[in-house]
Amino acid sequence: MSTLVLAQQAAEGITNTGLAALTYGLGAIGPGIGIGYLVGQSVQAMARQPEAAGMVRTTMFLGIAFVEALALIGFVVFFLGQG
Repeated sequence: MSTLVLAQQAAEGITNTGLAALTYGLGAIGPGIGIGYLVGQSVQAMARQPEAAGMVRTTMFLGIAFVEALALIGFVVFFLGQG
């Protein structure tokens, strides 16, 4: 193989890795916003009705788990794209 072909293959690998990292970084913004909104609304609900705080807290943690699953799926897809 010539040096030019090897250099092109190396450049493509670096570019794909960089784009994959950038894509995952952008994909992590959605779950971050989702969790922030979810917790904010839960705190507001608990402040308005303190007697329902237990139920709201349980629902909040379930919602956080589901939203965080989206970030973890994106993380796995990021590593699958590396190979």
